[in-house]
Amino acid sequence: MKIRILSSGVADLERGRDFYEEQGEGLGQYFMDSLFSDIDSLALYGGTHSTHWGYYRLLSKRFPYAVYYRMNQDVVEVWRVLGCRQHPGKIKKALK
Repeated sequence: MKIRILSSGVADLERGRDFYEEQGEGLGQYFMDSLFSDIDSLALYGGTHSTHWGYYRLLSKRFPYAVYYRMNQDVVEVWRVLGCRQHPGKIKKALK
């Protein structure tokens, strides 16, 4: 399967990287490496995760983030990469 990260997902990843880089030097790059590893796993496991608000949701293994994606034939489209430490209503609003 192919993976496409939409601009909204890229912006979320950049915001997460910037936040973690402020916490400690090199942590932002570790965040990106970890999240891209999780996203790469969708090539094999795309479509097997639980659905929330009309999106499949993959929980990151190392950070409190969730990858929200949809399946479009043989393409996994990553729509958002959102932190899980926020009110569910805010996550739901971000996915609309």
